[in-house]
Amino acid sequence: MLLAIDCGNTNTVFSVWDGTRFLATWRIATDHKRTADEYFVWLQTLIALKHLDLTITEAIISSTVPRVVFNLRVLCDRYFNCRPLVVGKPDCRLPVAPRVDQGTTVGPDRLVNTVGAFDRHGGNLIVVDFGTATTFDVVDFDGAYVGGVIAPGANLSLEALHMAAAALPHVDVARPPRVIGTNTVACMQSGVYWGYVGLVEGIVREARKERPSGVKVIATGGLASLFGQGTDLFDAIEDDLTMHGLVLIHSYNKEIADGR
Repeated sequence: MLLAIDCGNTNTVFSVWDGTRFLATWRIATDHKRTADEYFVWLQTLIALKHLDLTITEAIISSTVPRVVFNLRVLCDRYFNCRPLVVGKPDCRLPVAPRVDQGTTVGPDRLVNTVGAFDRHGGNLIVVDFGTATTFDVVDFDGAYVGGVIAPGANLSLEALHMAAAALPHVDVARPPRVIGTNTVACMQSGVYWGYVGLVEGIVREARKERPSGVKVIATGGLASLFGQGTDLFDAIEDDLTMHGLVLIHSYNKEIADGR
């Protein structure tokens, strides 16, 4: 079985793939100080709670936090006796190489989203990922990542507002019942929610001017469904896009290794 690990700036997601479907998915806060032993105890506890009989033999990692990768590698080597593929490393091949400026390093999460979205929706896409940062990834007709946009994430913006303005409280991202707020929390939520809907619609509108007609817009990330309620921009909302991309990249590399 394959252990797919997606390490973001805020959370790290572990999913177990049996070859046809995901048997389980778990989420933990990203912490570069967490050891391989701690990961294993946590995973084993959750596996036992689901009464799963798992034998993990392969692993693949996508991480936007380089300091976390070492302990994840140790986890796979020590407890699952396998050497994980790490997206972005030279030994991890992509179906189509990104076409960006020479010397540019593309975030592994963006590469994985590109592969997953192309498999499900074909080319000429914009993938909007609502994570710690809100990213826009442009996918060409052949599945290549060809550039994009990075904006601060909604939660990050709210946290910055709370930290910089002493009188403003910490609030969660939510869709307010009305645009015009009648209290501080409602005003902040409206500003962030509708502000980000406008940001996404505006960036996609301008990006479409630089692309051939017929661009599809795919949303993913923890807040995708929430922001999808405020706009009809998205052709699809994919909760498991990153994990799907990881499975595809692992399969592609396995075929290369097997000489197929």
